[in-house]
Amino acid sequence: MTMMTDDNIGIDISKHFLDAHRLSDGGTATFPNAPGGFRALVAWLGRDVPARVVFEATGPYHRSFERAFSGKPPFVKVNPLQARRFAQACGTRAKTDAVDARMLASFGRALSLEPDQPVDGEQFDLRELFSARGALIKDRTRLINRLKTQTLALIKRQTKAQIDQLTRQLQALQHAINEGLRACPARARANAILRSIPGIGEVAASTILIEMPEIGTLRKKKAASLTGLAPMTQQSGKWQGKARIQGGRKSLRDALYMPALVATKHNPDMRDKYIAMLKQGKPKKVALTAIMRKLIELANALVKADRTWTPNPT
Repeated sequence: MTMMTDDNIGIDISKHFLDAHRLSDGGTATFPNAPGGFRALVAWLGRDVPARVVFEATGPYHRSFERAFSGKPPFVKVNPLQARRFAQACGTRAKTDAVDARMLASFGRALSLEPDQPVDGEQFDLRELFSARGALIKDRTRLINRLKTQTLALIKRQTKAQIDQLTRQLQALQHAINEGLRACPARARANAILRSIPGIGEVAASTILIEMPEIGTLRKKKAASLTGLAPMTQQSGKWQGKARIQGGRKSLRDALYMPALVATKHNPDMRDKYIAMLKQGKPKKVALTAIMRKLIELANALVKADRTWTPNPT
């Protein structure tokens, strides 16, 4: 039998090692960032389940660790910048792996961080496909820009051939992503709902489902906040600044830009909101950002209600 405790574990993840700190007794340990180290970490954690296991998002270094443990201990993945600011607020200037692990555990306890939703294996596969797709897009964009300044026929032919190859690879990746979404009934249904919203196409829908797997379970303001589209008030004393958006998941925000543009022309509800904001004197960029926020809030609401988009009755 296992039992839940109020303990907090912090794990600092580097390329080769996992540094762990248990807050209740100050216990520490270091394990290889590899399958053997994961098994040793399980033994060190013991049978009692802690309240939370806190670690930083470290790109490629945390992925195998997260995949191996997903759905087992209550994981909390935090932004490295937020964790560092917490350490600084606590007066901790030293930065070592052991210190970082201790501060992550303290961070989790101080803010009573809620564990993340477990991620299934298919979601990890989709994330990997999505990441590879993003890398290819950057490579193709770089080659397209380079082609504009090339003059030698041979070099231009080679560059065009590379662009064509990358385009075929991108199509193959998008096909694999679509197949992965169709393989899960819940994702397939959510994808159909998202695609029903005017402005949201194949790429935007898959981006939302991969980058925001919580879609359909969030409160209205939380959906906008996770996307980085919720305006943050700027105020101090009598001074009142302009509200600005910040933070959030940039790749998701980027993916909503073109759908928002399309929505201002082909989605009657969004078009009316956009025009109304412009008439109020709002800058186009501000109005478009508001439409992006409306789109993700609408997407979350429709997936939660399990219904496709229909225009508002006039």
